[in-house]
Amino acid sequence: MLSMHLLVGLIVIALAFDFLNGLHDAANSIATVVSTRVLSPVVAVFWAAFFNFIAFLVFGLHVANTMGKGIIDANIVDPAVIFGALIGAIFWNVVTWIYGIPSSSSHALIGGLVGAGIAKAGFGAVIWSGLGTVALFIVLSPLIGLGLAGILMIAAAWASVRATPFAADRRFRVMQFISSALFSLGHGGNDAQKTMGIITVLLYSQGHLGGEFHVPFWVVISCQAAMGLGTLSGGWRIVKTVGSKITDLKPIQGFCAETGGALALFGATWLGIPVSTTHTIIGAVVGVGAMRRTSAVRWGTAGNIVIAWVITLPAAAIVGAIFYELAALLG
Repeated sequence: MLSMHLLVGLIVIALAFDFLNGLHDAANSIATVVSTRVLSPVVAVFWAAFFNFIAFLVFGLHVANTMGKGIIDANIVDPAVIFGALIGAIFWNVVTWIYGIPSSSSHALIGGLVGAGIAKAGFGAVIWSGLGTVALFIVLSPLIGLGLAGILMIAAAWASVRATPFAADRRFRVMQFISSALFSLGHGGNDAQKTMGIITVLLYSQGHLGGEFHVPFWVVISCQAAMGLGTLSGGWRIVKTVGSKITDLKPIQGFCAETGGALALFGATWLGIPVSTTHTIIGAVVGVGAMRRTSAVRWGTAGNIVIAWVITLPAAAIVGAIFYELAALLG
């Protein structure tokens, strides 16, 4: 069994990833509401962090269970696998944060876990049905976000057809408080649970759960708090990309993008599917921009983001495998 010092050290690294996840993905929650000037950046991060933290009160722990048992065989997990997975994810998050690329922290973590698992036990360690679902939603989550945001955009335009531009703008500024809160809630509900699953499978592998896989309450609180604190720290490089480089947003578009993205996240979280909040909100932002006119979307920027999405899983997997081998060698 792993010494308590090493166990605590790995849990601290996992919480550090969760903090970085909040920092990296703060843009998902606040970029639209900041770019429309409904909230100042400082108020926006406090608003988002609060709803990130309380998400555990709303959702179950289905995503945490999927991460812990549905990506790789829990029986092959050891501290070196967890270490490799976390370092692979952290490495990719730092690289994409430096360059302001809104990639998926979720897929970085999944990629790191798969890479480390394969390095230890070969391809048989992977639960392909679970990984296949994740891969499918790399495509589906932005499309669902795009579709829902587009439908909401049509409905909002019809509802505002008799309103003056000033009145419509004021109405959707108020409504963006609600939509940004909902998206932050969905972000905290889906993303924090991924780290919960990683910590829980580590505890399970070391016999600290009494033989039954379950997520302890202290793990839930720790992960929600770490993500909330990370969101408080901003992530301003990526905020600029999401909020203004893809398309120009007005309050009506911000409301529709956030609400469409939130609905997609709520559904995925209740189904236990670890989706990317980044993919979802980017799809929703593209959707509201394209509803105005296709030329309103900066397709070159969107294309570069998609390329980053495609390479996230394999890049994090390679780094995860390398660091598993180093940990196993040193261990």
